Amino acid sequence: MESGEADSLHGKVPDEDQLAVDIPETAHQISKDSWFQVGFVLTTGINSAYVLGYSGTIMVPLGWIYGVVGLIAATAISLYANALIAKLHEFGGKRHIRYRDLAGYIYGRKAYSLTWGLQYVNLFMINTGFIILAGSAIKAVYVLFRDDHVLKLPYCIVIAGFVCALFAIGIPHLSALRIWLGFSTFFSLVYIIIAFVLSVKDGIKAPARDYDIPGTTTSKIFTTIGATANLVFAFNTGMLPEIQATVRKPVVDNMLKALYFQFTAGVLPMYAVTFVGYWAYGSSTSSYLLNNVTGSVWVKAMANIAAFLQTVIALHIFASPMYEFLDTKYGIKGSALSFRNLSFRIAVRGGYLAINTLVAALLPFLGDFMSLTGAISTFPLTFILANHMYLVAKKNKLNSSQKLWHWLNVCFFGCMSVAAAIAALRLIAVDSNTYHVFADL
Repeated sequence: MESGEADSLHGKVPDEDQLAVDIPETAHQISKDSWFQVGFVLTTGINSAYVLGYSGTIMVPLGWIYGVVGLIAATAISLYANALIAKLHEFGGKRHIRYRDLAGYIYGRKAYSLTWGLQYVNLFMINTGFIILAGSAIKAVYVLFRDDHVLKLPYCIVIAGFVCALFAIGIPHLSALRIWLGFSTFFSLVYIIIAFVLSVKDGIKAPARDYDIPGTTTSKIFTTIGATANLVFAFNTGMLPEIQATVRKPVVDNMLKALYFQFTAGVLPMYAVTFVGYWAYGSSTSSYLLNNVTGSVWVKAMANIAAFLQTVIALHIFASPMYEFLDTKYGIKGSALSFRNLSFRIAVRGGYLAINTLVAALLPFLGDFMSLTGAISTFPLTFILANHMYLVAKKNKLNSSQKLWHWLNVCFFGCMSVAAAIAALRLIAVDSNTYHVFADL
């Protein structure tokens, strides 16, 4: 960054330490994908098997009115915040292919490190949740055919982690997903359609449901705050610049097209299964909707298998920034099948996912992980940082009311982040007292 540019951003000349941010070239492929492919990457994230939990983790704590209004509001706010980040991708005449690169360019070294830390926590938590989901799907299939409790959830989580590691070893970078995005969309449609149809069938036959928000007054407050974190978690990746790095030029226009696709057509399946699931089962809806539905064993097994397979693909998307960091740091380039590159992926990616798998098996509380992830990383990355970066980068082009709007967003989401983190930690503490570690839920 030139000193003149720094002056315009900060109103002062930063010291050399602040500006000394080493931005390495990436070892992964960039600038090759169409906006449509990137749109499917985003949609894969939004319609991952996590959608099977939103009836229980969002609608049950919020109820009909606040649940519906909250989902619609979260959709609009998330689109706005992601569009802000997308518009900064080429800020200062330079393309910023990582979230931390953009933060480092605008703020300096400390922000670069802090952003990377927040993003790492965000993606680690999301990946841990994906392994819990995949393990839960395997366990659900097993229970459909055998009721002997031999195959416990921690074992299923280990199996899921191993399969995720095999997939990570075989797919070198994000752009290489290609045909797998088609499979991911197909698997998503399988479990969403099955869950939707079986929920409608159960809802038609069921007596009047109880839609009252469960719990004491105190617990309702905490679960409501936690549900707001789940709302923002549902729509945001926390890695938009990394995804935008794969899109071909013009990168901003193409990324905005992908975002519009994600937040229009992409959210409809998620809306459908979330609302219908809550309508069918009311306040007794679980955090994994396929545990509620009744129907043919083979149909339910198909839905759970599809959820498992889609989760393996979706996890790879959210783990890709870590893979890119490691591949770039250690110069992993060239043929993906060369002995050095293949052995590196086996050791490093396998080791990373082994840690994810251990944490997933240790504390398999899916809804709590969604709340905590939304609180400590999704709120700061997607809402607080996005608004403040835009405010700093464009401050000479914003009028007073626009500046006030962005500052209000920063303050509001900062308070929400703190409150949601407290609520999520309380939920984990409560569940940890209820269930032992390596619980077979």
